[in-house]
Amino acid sequence: IKINGLKPRRIEAGLSQKQLAEMLQVTQAAVANWEAGTAYPRASQLPDLAKALSCTIDELYAPPEKTA
Repeated sequence: IKINGLKPRRIEAGLSQKQLAEMLQVTQAAVANWEAGTAYPRASQLPDLAKALSCTIDELYAPPEKTA
């Protein structure tokens, strides 16, 4: 299951991959891999990830909303 909402929500939050990585105490490569779908955050990281991006865990997995 790809985390479809991660990259758009990170950008919307005004965070770089490096900034998000520092907040979660992971490497920038880890964040890049999560966004690419080649790796996934541990379940224990999801609450902090959602908090950093001001969304719910469910919203991380939802497709990004289309804007008109």
